[in-house]
Amino acid sequence: MNLEDVVIRRMSRAEIGLALDWAAAEGWNPGLNDAESFHAADPEGFFIAERAGELLGCICAVAYDETFGYVGLFIVRPQYRGAGVGLRLLNVALRHVQVRNVGLDAAIEIQDIYQRYGFKFAYRNIRHQCVGGGQAPAGLTELAAIPFDEILRYDATIFPTARARFLSGWIAQSSAALAFLKPRELAGYGVLRACREGYKIGPLFADDREIADALFQGLRARAAGAPVFLDTPEANPEAIELAKRRGLTRLFDAARMFTRGAPPGRIDHCYGVTTFELG
Repeated sequence: MNLEDVVIRRMSRAEIGLALDWAAAEGWNPGLNDAESFHAADPEGFFIAERAGELLGCICAVAYDETFGYVGLFIVRPQYRGAGVGLRLLNVALRHVQVRNVGLDAAIEIQDIYQRYGFKFAYRNIRHQCVGGGQAPAGLTELAAIPFDEILRYDATIFPTARARFLSGWIAQSSAALAFLKPRELAGYGVLRACREGYKIGPLFADDREIADALFQGLRARAAGAPVFLDTPEANPEAIELAKRRGLTRLFDAARMFTRGAPPGRIDHCYGVTTFELG
């Protein structure tokens, strides 16, 4: 392939939906309604490779603010792999988020590719699966009853930066969203969203393991009989213990990597990653 004929341009909003179809074909199981909140996070941060009208691959590089960015949704269609398209996409994406600390989730076996671009391993994120159902514990509150400013404040103590545009859409698309108050202050929240297969829980943020467990049970109960997936950071041993205690099956690991090391944030309060695509 002559790479000079390949154009890297920004995706349209509709093309983000196409990229999520490609992600589904890769087995990544995206959410049914992810495109809108992904686009809201950074409309300028989604890129596609094209040659003579043929779409070859895609990547996103979301600049949340001036300090933090995230790379994901990195796919080259199978018939175009090995020709350098992926490296061109990655270079363009990294230019968009340059000067920031940038994170990504990589397949364990290809970490070395990202190390060449300055990414350093921080910890593993582990995908777990179970079947939805059971009874929700008492004491949970619908997240919709909590002022958004309070949700945003709490979220930014755990996620590396404020992400208002993304989070408002993420919560709006959810199948269920629950909060835990202690006594009146937000002490944890979780989101359940419908995916191509079953549901994913994420984020699942909580002040302690009892609150995380209650939120997990409450969200799991909203997905009766369906597969439920939870991505837990190995850097929080209590998150791994929650998955074991509730009988979840470990599916695979991903390497969470950053260009400037793990950012500040209460990783010990993260029991479920929001999404591998945007952090």
